[in-house]
Formats: sequence, C-alpha cells, structure tokens
Amino acid sequence: MATGEREVAPPLWPVEARLAALLPDLLVFRKPRRSKPELATAQGVLLGVHVTGFTALMDRLSLTCKSEHDMDKLAHIFSYYISDIVEHVLCFGGDILNITGNVLLALWTVKQNQLSDIITLVAKCSLEIQEKFGIYHTREGQDLQLKIGLSAGRISQVIVGDEQRQYFLVIGRDVDDVQLAQRLAQANEIVLSWNCWKLCEQYMFEVEIMREDEAVKLRDMRIIDPFDFDEHFDKCLNYLPHYRTSTETLRTALELDPDSALEQTLRKHIMTNLLKKIDEGQPMEYVSELRTVTVVLISLEFHKTTWVLHLCHLIQEAALYISTVIEKEGGQLSRIFMFEKGCMFLCVFGLPGHKKPDECAHALESSFRIFTFCWENLTETKLVSISITNGPVFCGVVGAVARHEYTVIGPKVSLVARMITAYPGLVSCDEVTYLRSMLPAYSFKKLPEKMMKNISNPGKMYEYLGHRRCVMFGKRHLARKRNKSHPLLDREKELEAFRAAQQGCLHQKKGQAVLYEGGKGCGKSQLLAEINFLAQKEGYRVLPLELKEADSKQCFYAIQTLMAIFFEIDTCPGCYRQECLHRQLRGIVEEPLHCLFNDLFFVKFPLSFKVSHMDDLARQKKVKSCFIQVLQEAVREIPLIFLIDEAQYMDAASWAFLGSLLSSVPIIILMTLTSTNTLCCWAQHFLQSPQAVLVPISKLAATSLLRMACWELGVVSIPQELQTYLLRRCFRNPLYCEVLCQDLLSKDILLFHDLQKEEEENTKWETLSANAMKSTLYSIVPTSCEDQELYVCTVKDDVNLDTVLLPLLLKEIAVNQLDQLSSEEQLLLKCAAVIGHSFHLDLLQHLLPGWDKNKLLQVLRALVDIHVLHWLNKDQELPAEPILVQSSVNIIDQTKEKKSGAGLASLRRLQEKLFLPPTEVLEFGVPLLREAAWELWPKEQQIALHLECACFLQDLACRCGSCCGGDFVPFHRYAVCSTKRSSGTSRFCTYKDTGSVLTQAITDKLQPPSPQGSLQFQEETSRSQKAFSSEPCRTEGEFLDQVNKKLAQTSPEEHLLAMKPCHCEKILKLVLSPLTQHCLVIGETTCAFYYLLEAAAASLDLSDNYMAFFYLRKASSLRGQPSAFSFLKKHNMKICQFEEATFCRLRSEVCFNMGQISLAKKLAREALRLLKRHFPWTWFGVFFKTFLEKYWYSCSLSQRPSNPSENSKKKLAVLQQRVHCLSLLWQLYSLEATASNRRFASLATLMQKNSAEEFANEAQVVSTYVDLSQYSQNMGNRDKWLHCEKMAIEKSSLCWFSREGLLAMAQLMQALAYTKLCLGHLDFSIKLGFQAHEICRNLKKPALENLVLSILFRAAFLKKKFDLCVHVLESQWGLISQGHDVLGLACFYSACLDLLLYGKGLLCRPFGECLHFIQHHERSCVLTSQSNVMLGVHSSLAMWFAQDLQWDLFEYHFSKACQLVKRTNASLFGSHGFVRFLECRVLMLQKMPEGVFTRISPENHSQTLKYFKEFFSRCVTCPVYHQWVSELKASVMRYGKRESMFLTNIIRPLDTCLTKILIEGEFLEENNTYGRNLGLQRFNKVADVKENKDTEETQECVC
Repeated sequence: MATGEREVAPPLWPVEARLAALLPDLLVFRKPRRSKPELATAQGVLLGVHVTGFTALMDRLSLTCKSEHDMDKLAHIFSYYISDIVEHVLCFGGDILNITGNVLLALWTVKQNQLSDIITLVAKCSLEIQEKFGIYHTREGQDLQLKIGLSAGRISQVIVGDEQRQYFLVIGRDVDDVQLAQRLAQANEIVLSWNCWKLCEQYMFEVEIMREDEAVKLRDMRIIDPFDFDEHFDKCLNYLPHYRTSTETLRTALELDPDSALEQTLRKHIMTNLLKKIDEGQPMEYVSELRTVTVVLISLEFHKTTWVLHLCHLIQEAALYISTVIEKEGGQLSRIFMFEKGCMFLCVFGLPGHKKPDECAHALESSFRIFTFCWENLTETKLVSISITNGPVFCGVVGAVARHEYTVIGPKVSLVARMITAYPGLVSCDEVTYLRSMLPAYSFKKLPEKMMKNISNPGKMYEYLGHRRCVMFGKRHLARKRNKSHPLLDREKELEAFRAAQQGCLHQKKGQAVLYEGGKGCGKSQLLAEINFLAQKEGYRVLPLELKEADSKQCFYAIQTLMAIFFEIDTCPGCYRQECLHRQLRGIVEEPLHCLFNDLFFVKFPLSFKVSHMDDLARQKKVKSCFIQVLQEAVREIPLIFLIDEAQYMDAASWAFLGSLLSSVPIIILMTLTSTNTLCCWAQHFLQSPQAVLVPISKLAATSLLRMACWELGVVSIPQELQTYLLRRCFRNPLYCEVLCQDLLSKDILLFHDLQKEEEENTKWETLSANAMKSTLYSIVPTSCEDQELYVCTVKDDVNLDTVLLPLLLKEIAVNQLDQLSSEEQLLLKCAAVIGHSFHLDLLQHLLPGWDKNKLLQVLRALVDIHVLHWLNKDQELPAEPILVQSSVNIIDQTKEKKSGAGLASLRRLQEKLFLPPTEVLEFGVPLLREAAWELWPKEQQIALHLECACFLQDLACRCGSCCGGDFVPFHRYAVCSTKRSSGTSRFCTYKDTGSVLTQAITDKLQPPSPQGSLQFQEETSRSQKAFSSEPCRTEGEFLDQVNKKLAQTSPEEHLLAMKPCHCEKILKLVLSPLTQHCLVIGETTCAFYYLLEAAAASLDLSDNYMAFFYLRKASSLRGQPSAFSFLKKHNMKICQFEEATFCRLRSEVCFNMGQISLAKKLAREALRLLKRHFPWTWFGVFFKTFLEKYWYSCSLSQRPSNPSENSKKKLAVLQQRVHCLSLLWQLYSLEATASNRRFASLATLMQKNSAEEFANEAQVVSTYVDLSQYSQNMGNRDKWLHCEKMAIEKSSLCWFSREGLLAMAQLMQALAYTKLCLGHLDFSIKLGFQAHEICRNLKKPALENLVLSILFRAAFLKKKFDLCVHVLESQWGLISQGHDVLGLACFYSACLDLLLYGKGLLCRPFGECLHFIQHHERSCVLTSQSNVMLGVHSSLAMWFAQDLQWDLFEYHFSKACQLVKRTNASLFGSHGFVRFLECRVLMLQKMPEGVFTRISPENHSQTLKYFKEFFSRCVTCPVYHQWVSELKASVMRYGKRESMFLTNIIRPLDTCLTKILIEGEFLEENNTYGRNLGLQRFNKVADVKENKDTEETQECVC
C-alpha cells in the first residue's frame, strides 16, 4: 500500500502540471462539451472532512489585534494541517474536488458494482485520517479536530460560465448527504449516510445506527481472516484509472504530456491574477500574500421542487451576471459551491493585481445590483442574501504540492458566512465596510446584534439600502481645520498664486480660478484651510465645500450645495428654510421665479404662471442666470471666494456653470484636485480658460518634514534612525508623516526625555539613549521661553523600526499603487523589498527564480522610467546590454573553490573583483511601496527570503578592497571561528522549518564566515608590499622627505592599492546593516550579534558615533536585560568571551565619545578583564602593575616567536582589542589633571606599548608611540614626549606601503604638526599639516582629518594668516556640519570665536550662531567632559561680552572658566584655553576698581600671579604661548607696582579700544552679527617676532 511522505515540488514544472495541481482529476481528464452549462453524472463515493475549531481559533487570534501576524499564523497552521490530509487522501486514490473554507471534499469515481469495495477503501482512509490527524494541539490553546462524513451514489458534475471563465461544482442528493453526515458527526467521529451504509459491506464495520437521522456512525473495521487489506487495496487500484503510476508524484495528472488544447481548457478554471503568475513561472511559494480584501458572499436559496437541469441554468445565469458585475468593479468571482438549500458565490475585491481605491463602496454597489437582479430575474429563487466584510486575510495556496487550491483565509471569511445565516434576505455588511466605504449614512440601516457561532465579538452590522439621492443640507465644509500652533510649511509658491488671483480679480474685474494639483496626502486640504483663514482675515466671504466620489454622479450637485451655503440655508431648520431663502432672493430675483428653486433647495414656493410654461431646459438656464445675478449683487458688497476641495469629484454641469461664472462675476475660485487626466470635457475647457491657473503642489523639503514630525510628536529633536524611518516612508508627503507619527505614538514605541533636565553621567549602558539624543543637533530650534517644557524622543531598545508595520490607511494606499503594476514588476518589487531600501542587482536576481539578466533589466527599465525605482547615484543609467560580470553568488561559490586549490594569486584577484564599488545599486523612489511590498509576504516566506539574502551577503561582510579586506573588528571571524565550527552547524542553521522546502534547501548551503580567505589575502598583499624606507629616519625632515619620495616613486599599481577610494561606508550601508536585519528577521540572534559588532566597529571607523551607539543598543537588546545581581544574569543567547570583550570595548569607545567617562572606564576595564589583561583599581595595584610591565613583561616580549603558529594567530584578535582598550583608558584618565588619574594613565600607556610590541605590527607600533607622545605632551613630560616622537619616526620606516601604513604615517604627521605647533615652529607645522590632510582626505578618515584641520587653523592663526584660517574653517565646516559630532562643532565654534576676536574682523560663522550652539549644548556630557575645549570657549565668550560692556554675561562665562581651569592639562587646547583665561583675569583686574562686577569677589594682582605661575609649571610642553603669557604677567606685575596699565602695549583699556572696534566693525553690522575686533597689539607683535626661524629655535631652547 502506498504511503504518503510529504512531496517536494520540482524546481521547474510545465504549465500544464501547475494548472493540473490546482484542479481535480474530474476536470483534467474530462471530455469538454460545447453546451453551457455542462452537466454529467457518475457513480462515486464522497468524503467530506470538516476541520472543527478553526473558526474559534480565528476568533481567538483576532482578539490579539495583530491582524497581519495572526493571518499568517492561521494560514500556516491550516495549510500544513490540511496538506497532510490531502496527501493521505491522494495516497488512497481520492480526487480532491475542492478545499472550501475549513471543509475538504474528495471523490472516488467508480462504476456501480464497484461502490462497495471503494466504500471499504474510503472508510479505511477515514479511520487512518482520524487516527493520525484527528486532533491537532495549537500553541494558542484551541485544538483542531476533524468531523468526517461519507456518502455514495450518483453525483452530478456541473460546469458553468462562458468561454473566458468557467466554474466547477458538484450537486445532487449525495452531495447533500455528505454535508448532512458532516454536521451529524461530532469531533473525531465518522458518519456514513444511509445510502452509503446500504451500499457497503456492512459485516466489515463496527457501527452505531443513528435511526432518527438516518445515518450510521462508524466505530472501526472488523479484520476477518483471511481478509487482507493490502490485497483489497491492490484490487481497488484496478478501479481507479488515474491512480499514480510512479513514486515521484502522487498524481498522474502532473505527468501528462504537453497539450495546448488541454491547457486552454484548464486555464478557464483559474483566476486571472493567478494565471499571470503561473505564466511567468513564479513558484507557488511566491504567490501567497497577506492583504486586506473585501469579501462578498452571495447566497441563492432555491425552491426544493426545482429540477436539476433547471437549477443548472439558474446557476449559469447567476454566475454570468455576478462575474460580469464583480469584475467590472475590480473584484473576482472566486468559487461557486452548493449547500443543502441552494448555491453560494464567493467574490473577493482586492486580490493581488486587482486592488483599487474605494473597493468597499464598489463592493456594496455591486452587491446591491446583484441583489436586485437575482430577485427580479431568477425564477425559482426562494431567498437572496448577500453579506460583505472587509479585513486582512491570507490570499494564497493551501494544500499539498500535488493538489492545492488558491483561497482566502481569515476571520472576515468566517464572519461573512455567519452573516448570511444571521441576516437572511438582506444586503448586510460589517462596521469596517460601512466606515471605509465613505458612503452617506442614510444609505445604511443599523441591524440588531445577533449571536454568531464561534464569533465572540462580530461588531456592529448594517444593511445597505442602495445609493439614494443625496441631500446637501447639513453638508460638510472643509474637513481639515487650520492648525494654529503649526505654521504652513513650504507653501510660499502656492500662497503667491492666491495673492496673484486676488490682484487679478481686483484690477481686471473678472473672476480668477486657481487649481492646486497634487497627490493624496500632499497637503491640499491644509492649504485650503490656511487660505480660508487668510481670506476671512482680509474681509472676504468664503464658501468652502468638500466633495466626495458619490457627488460626481449627481447633476449640478456642487453648485447646488455651494449656493445653499451662500443662502445660509444649509444648516437652518427645515421649517425656516423657505423664509430664509425668500429673504435672500427678495429684491434680486422676481417673485414669480422663486419657485424655480423648489426642487433644488426642497422648498415649496407657489408655482407661477411664467415658470409653468417653461420646459426643463429653459428652467435650467433661468436658474443659472438667477444664480449669476445673485452673485453679482453679492460681490458689490463683499468679495467672494469659493473653496472646493477634491474638485475631481465635481459633476460636469457644475464645471460648465463655473466656466460661465468666471467670465460674468469677479469672484475667486480655489480648488484642489488629485489629477487632471480623468476630468470631464467641461473641466478641461475650464482649465483652458485664461482666468484659470493650474498650480502643482510641491513636496515638502526634508528639513520641513522633520520639523513637522517634531511638531506631531511634541519634541524638538528626533533620533537619526527615526529620521531615516520617516524620510524613507514619507517621501516628503505631510499626510504620511502625520499618520506615521500618530501610529508611533499609538504603538508606544517611543520614549520622551526632558531636554531641560540637567544631563547627568550614567553608570548604566541601558539608560544612555536620552543622553545620546541630547548630544545631537535639534530639528526645531527651542524657544527661549523658560516656562515651556522641551522634550526629545528616542526609540525603545527592543523595537526594530524596519519591521514596524504600516498603518492600515497607508498600507492600502501603497498596495493600490503596487497593484497598478504588472505581475512581473510586482514580484521584482516584493523581492527587492526583502533586501531593503537599497539593493544590488546581483542579489535581486538571486531572489528571482528563473530570471536571466535580460529579463531583469527589461523590467527594471520599466520601473525606473515610471520613477518607482531609481539608481542610488543620480547620474547612473541602466546598462543597455547585460553585464557580463558573474553574479555575486557565483563569486562566493568560486571563492570557496579557489580557497581549496587555485592558489593565493587567483584568490586575490577574485577578492579585488568582489570589493569593487557597487555600480548596480538601486533604491525605491515611491513612498511606502517597499514597506507594503514586504508586508505582503507570509512570515514563512519572509524568513526563507531573508535567509537567502543573509547567505548571499555573509561573505561580502568585510572591509573593502582598498582596505585589504578583513573584518572591521580586527580578526573577528578568526577569533570566533573555532567556537562556531565546534558545533558543526552553519551560522544560519539554527532556524529549522520542516514546512518550507525553500528554507531547507538554502539552509544546507550556508557556511560560517571563514577566516582563511581574509587572512591569506592580507598576507599575500603584505608580502607584495614594500617598506617606506630601507634606512631608519631620525628627524622630522628626513621622515617627511622619505614619505614624499616614496609617494613619488610608487608604481601605478602600488599607488592604486594605497590611494584608491575607500568603500567601507557603502559596505556598511549595503552589506552589514542589511545583514543584521536579515539575521534578526530569521531569528539568528547570535549571528545578528556578530554583524552588529561589525557594523558598530565600521561606524566608529567612519566617525559616526551615533550609528555605532544605535547598533550596539540593538546588540544589547539581543543580550537581554542584565540583573542587579550577577548570579541572576540571564542572557537570551550565548556568545564567546572575545565577542563579550569586543562588545564592552566598543561600548566604552561610544561612551567616551558621548562624555560618559565613568561608564567608559568601567566598560574598558571589563573588556580588559575578559581579554585576561587586568587593570588595577588602587594606587598600590598601579605601583605593582607598573613594576611588572616595566621588567617582567618586557623580558617576555623579547622571547616571542618570529613566525607565529596557527593557534597563536588567534591571539592577534585579542591583542588588537587590548591595544584599543588601553588607548581608551589613558585618554579617559588624562581628561582630569589629578595625580591619581595621571598614575592610571601612565600605566595604561605602558601596557599599551607592551601590547603593541607583542602584536608585532609596525603600523600599530607607530600608532602606539604617537599615542604615547600625545599623552606625554598632555602631562607636561617634555623628555618622554620628544623621545616617543623620535621612536615613532624610527619605527615608521619599517611600515609597509599600504593603506594601513599610510594611515599610521598620517597619524605621525599629525602628531609632528602638533608638536611643531606647540614648540612654535609654525611654518613646519603648517607644511606637515597640509601633507597629513591630503593623506587623510584620500583615506576618508574624517575624525583624523578634523583634528589635522584644527591644528592647521591654530598654526595659521598664530602666524596671522587669517585668510588661510577662513579657508581651513570652511573645509572643517563642510566636514562636520552634516554630522552629529558635538565636540567637533565645539572646537570649530571656538576657532570661530578666536577669529572674530583677533582676526581683524574676518568672519566664518556669525557670533549669534556660535553663542546659540554653546547655550544649548554646554550641559551635555560630551562638552562637560572636555574641560580643555570649554575653558577656551567660555573665556572667549567672556572677552566678547566684555568688549560689549555686558558685564553680567562676562561674569557668567568667566565664572564657568574659573571652574574649568583646574581640570585642564598641558595639551594645545588646554594651554590655549588657559591663555584666554589669563587674558580675562588681566582684564578683570583692570576693571575691578570701576565696580562693574557684582557677582565676582574682588581679587588682587597676587592672586592673578598665582595663575601665571601655575601656567608655566603646567604648560611646559606648549612654549608657543610662553612669551605672550610672560608679557601678560609683566603687565600685571607693573600694575601691582601701581604703574598705569594705560602706558603698556599689552592690553588696551576698553574705552580706548572701542573707537577702533566701531570703525573696523562696520561690515559685521551689515551681516547682522555681533562681531567686534578686539585689537591686541602686543599679541600681533609676538606673532611677528615668530616669523623668523632663529627666534623660533631660541624660544624652544629657552623653554
């Protein structure tokens, strides 16, 4: 006997087989007849399987309010449950007639004398089904059970329809019997009809007779020797001619030879939307979708006396009419099935490819027409009932591979069936349909609530009464009201058109019309609301009206309603309407003509003799002339404006009247409409009038959209990921922005933080989100009102914005747009949506089964032409011919082969090819389309496709070819490789789903990231590289000469390798970031964690701290919330110790950049502990650890092996992380100039040096010595500073000429430029700075480039090269203005303040902007942790306010500087800030006798001299400022000896200086700034002295 293991579909089936899989054998093997309807009879046994509990399960899931997820889960449960039953029936030779709802009907067609044997076979099949599948336990707690009914006898097969579309159904008494048997059966029972019982071998069954119901309940089969069921099965096979003959498939219908005639016959039974997808070769797994549809169920109950043939003709007539009406309105007749009392027609609106706007209204109107037709034209019809529901359903294939059906599943499908029974003889609809139809309320009647089986809350029900003539009284005005608190954004051009119409109407004395054209949601109604407000404010009388689609079907409706509003009878009670109208018409329109308005305004003026002799045409003309006459009189008193919203719904008669009105009355008409393409001829004539202007409504600018989002959310700033979310989904559409913001608020996925609350340092990573947002720039400038509460918002950590479902309104809009495309274009967009907002052609082709490059490019051209997609680079065009480069999936496969055999040279070429910049990248160009297309996929198929994407991208997730490949976390994959491989499974193999054939297939081919290719590629690259110099460099000049010489002598290949542009940013955007999303969707949290660390490291490498924080926050949510007690910590996943340490190190670096110093120290220490390199907590530990590092650890370094073994290579990853952690620690501890911090920082630098030397990488060693040099300079250790710099120069000659080597050289050049600046060698510093800047710019290292520019500015500033200063600041502004680097901006604005104060009036940024930035960011932890920078900022601001004589502000900023001065060090910024502070001290000392200070305690010159002493003792490594500070000190000493400060050249008295300031500051006033020029002559004199090199060397020696 055959058994049924789940059948797997072959990759490519012929069209006939795919059609046959959707249809029963009765249709596949039948002989077509010409007559319609076709009627044939046969003997057979019917099996009906009813799945109970399914409706209750749907009801239970519908209560969770997660409709899309529930529909997917419901379809998944039902499809796999029913597929097992289908395969079992097929194994027993049954023919699946249909799967309708939760009922399966199967037939065994045999001869009369074979019925008893087949009944035995079917009974055995039924018992096995009950035994194997009788009960199914779901996680939701609702069990699914089976009720089975059997009948046997004569079956009538009917085919109705026409030559285009046909429908198959079975009728007859035995069909009714099997349905009755199902109803009589309880759960897990089998009931035989009485006729079936009489025809079977009764002695073989154990039964229970149900005499009252004339049925038999089957208990079991009696196996009586020598009866053998296998022999009986073989015997029955002879009766079944179409039973399978091979073991490869369950049906012979799938193995038929190609037959065009058969194909054409079968195609008539398939819905058109499914046929298109079959013709295109789409897999059945790609056909299913989750979407919102409108379901219409039509029930025709016939009289029992109706003959079968007559019944067939009635069904034929009904089917033809129903399909015609339904398809005309955008729906499809899905199936026809019989029930005991009649016939049912299931129709669906909104199936894939057929979604249209206003489908609920179309469904209601179609249903009412069908209802009327069936009552009036179908004789023998006893009852007609129609019910309509709207909601989310699963539209797709259910069943087995060999036999499946396209159907719809969902709670709304069950509800529509229950409504037929609850409300017979009516056209009923649910509340959702009633609301979404937007039809007038008087077209409906509320129905009484009734209990429905297995539906706990059916909701309100309504009867649809048909479309009636609308009454305009009480009509709506404009639906949109003006928002008083939010101004209209980016509508200057549109408002200018309104102003022009006002002027034209005033001067020309003719009517003017402005028509605003724009898509849905672009702000048309809001614009009219604003114009309504402005016009009424200017004294206009405004008549507003909003039209609906139903209004277009009523002649003269728009003018009728507008005039009712004009006469003020639209809202007055009916009893006063005639009196009010009479008062308005009196004196303008003759009394005998008043009766003309009886039908228009529902009044009863007496019919006059004059009017009674007019025909209809004359009356219409007279009414129009009366209206014009009334309006002419009205505009003489007050100007009039007509506002008409949604004018595309205006009727033709109203358009014609408005055309004549424009030429007769000086009136302004303002309209909005969606499109001019579908307007009637009268509307087109109106548009061509010289007095009408068509104004397209422009989209909002991105900044305006974000400002609007802030208003909607009630915040002043939103995080970067939320900005991306809104910009991608809104595409500058204000309605979309408003709905999305409301949806975010309703889903409670945002957190709000008080902006004015003092920002404090956090000790927990989990609470950093608010500080991260406060460290970014604001989208809305906060007002200065102190009473106003200001907030910023963040996204909750466990929320993935990419998977947040669209609001239903926006999803319907997007699905409507999607369904306007061809099925091929829809499939392409659905696959592209899985990849992400941006996608590469190779990956897209990988997801499209059977598509070659020609077909892909052809469909892409069509989508690009209509702007649905566009190239990521605007100037890129679609290639005319297929690209000959192999797809990336082949590259990956080849990579694996090359690793095993072909050698490193081939692998290198392959890797270089792999890392080419993406030139075939597209992105979506229509809002919401990507999100809506993604949501259409069922969850199972989503996971399978995301798994495909992850498999494709995993080998591309590394640095670009310019950076020699490798991981962003150095040697990351190599460090975790052994851990991952030990389990013997793939990175992505933890997801298992036995139901998805596609998922199983691609899971088998996934492999974890392999370190071999990456490392071998780097090794081969390294061997081919040369060192910078064969001889070590000893001086800065030699070093610079060697670098320039090497750059000049490099071959083109070497230069291309080292200087070609870096594409790591694109890899982050197109590979790493999408890869993390794919892993999260498929549930691979460990793999997602791996790539989140990579993405965070890449973001830090690209100086994007906020995005690094974003990725690490996602990684934290994957780890789970930590417990307060370490022994209670529970993580959602297990990761290796190296990844745990890397996670801590990356978080420490992010915290450092955010100013969270304490937390950064804590995390860096934790990372070192995990890396087995402990860092002490106490001074004694520091002392002991320092001793070990200096002696014992140094001895161990000298014994390291020259050729590391394979196992020791894994140590490289750990060493690299140690170096990073220790570098962070010394920077953290050097921020505070205390003895304790100095000890900790010194130890960290020593440990870093030892780890770097153990790492044995020359570039890393150079970078480490640069760090040590920087630290020593900051701490004022001159000897060590210069020694480390010398060691870095010597080690630099050993670096390879590579991108890594060039980066180390750039860091060294920056350090040398810094050193020369501190020593006073300004020209050499500028020269080194320019060279370092050029390398940084080519390497795309923005953080280092910004630092180099800061040094260049300071050197140029001290040289008085102020034009160069402005040029440097402009370059720096272009580098940092688009980012969120608050510290970089603070340094920039500090430089701007210096230029404003001392730069002879030169201006880079206005003072107001500088002050505004400082005021709103000075409390942020980022700036409060940077005492050196903020000391210079507050001192400069104090000097600025002093010259403006604003002493209160001077005191405020000077007091801030006093708090900071003790926390600074000897760094360049610290020394510069100290100098500015000393200038403020001297100035304060000068002005103290005048009594201008109220909050600063009086100080004498001796207290000031203490600060000078502290400066010289602290800033010994920054002698560039020493001479200037010495002269400041001398002036104070002379002042202490009561010598007049007026006689010195050091600082001019402010009253003397103000005259010069006013003269030189005229151009600043023209630029509306507060700029002044504080002339410090002595400072300039000092700078002049430093022009010659001899003086510079003298200064160095003296200091």
